[in-house]
Amino acid sequence: MLSELIILFVAGFFGGMLNSIAGGGSFITFPALLFVGIPPIIANATNTFSACAGYMSGAYAFRKDILKDRENLTKLTLLSLIGGTIGAWLLLQTPEALFMEAVPWLLLFASVLFIFGSQLNQQLKEIASGHKRAGQAGAILLLLLLLCVCIYGGFFNAGLGIITLSYLALAGYRDINTMNGIKLLVSSCVSLIAIAVFVMEGAIDWYSGTIVLTGTLAGGYFAAHYSRKLPQHLVKHFVSVASCCITAYFFYSIYG
Repeated sequence: MLSELIILFVAGFFGGMLNSIAGGGSFITFPALLFVGIPPIIANATNTFSACAGYMSGAYAFRKDILKDRENLTKLTLLSLIGGTIGAWLLLQTPEALFMEAVPWLLLFASVLFIFGSQLNQQLKEIASGHKRAGQAGAILLLLLLLCVCIYGGFFNAGLGIITLSYLALAGYRDINTMNGIKLLVSSCVSLIAIAVFVMEGAIDWYSGTIVLTGTLAGGYFAAHYSRKLPQHLVKHFVSVASCCITAYFFYSIYG
């Protein structure tokens, strides 16, 4: 019991550090929850609960930047809540064996986005700058794309921030602080509504989730004070290697 507590707290601590510096904390926290014996779907729901506090505190820190986009906040919030609800519902309807088979592919998708996210965002910005007036059809497609992003976030939280940034780049956003703020707002709304769905179905392991959450908050606080001393490109390389190794492990354990 003590060993599980230590594993979960340490995973949360390093996950919180990574989220504060470069992102990708779920590559550590989600496998840790599985490692201590929590069933896959409950582990995924619990990981969403553990990550939510970090999203909310980050959104509060960026509140002034978020308010720069007042005209779109209602739309963004509603779509986030709808998408998060659908994604969480889909997760709970998925047979556990099928979800476990999907985990390596979901991790692979999130890993590719993490590794190539900056290049993707740059390309999407160039596309968006060349199509500033996409018309009504383009606006509808962007709304549908955001809905899909939020459904993914409700279903599988890892990589949500990176996908949201990619969407914002395609939608024509340029201010990085506003983008980060809206990313955190969307992630908060998706996670909160997904947690509500999970609570109604009893799908969260509160004990394990609280330990990971405590570690995440401690790691985030620690990183906030010492992150400037760490080369961020080295941290990102570490997360990239770790995500690839974890993804390869799950592919081997499921399909090997």
